[in-house]
Amino acid sequence: MEKEIRISNDLNEITVLASFIEEVGEELSLSAETTMNINLALEEAVANIIMYAYPPQEQHTILLKVNATDKQLIFLLTDKGASFDPTQVEDVDITLPIEERPIGGLGIFLIRSIMNEISYQRIDNENRLIMKKDI
Repeated sequence: MEKEIRISNDLNEITVLASFIEEVGEELSLSAETTMNINLALEEAVANIIMYAYPPQEQHTILLKVNATDKQLIFLLTDKGASFDPTQVEDVDITLPIEERPIGGLGIFLIRSIMNEISYQRIDNENRLIMKKDI
């Protein structure tokens, strides 16, 4: 199975993304928990692109491609925003009391905890975030 969706860099598009992930989950007969977790990770990744990759008020397109094998889902998230490699961000120390934790980083921590593998490439002025989930 291969599917793709293009959304604009607008936080209102997160609901469109959620519907797309629900469709993928239904087509592949994934459990509700797996679908919800995948949706959470992708929402976090896309929200980061929307909020940080582009100057405010600029319209851009974000592309999500999904490929499914018998054992794995592969998500390719592509945007032409500012270069950012989430694989280089250090893990958040979740053992610290909340008032001592720095702001930010929990979204990437969440993505890493849900997905089985994450990689990043910058090719031809594009960010390419590849996330793999075993099913």
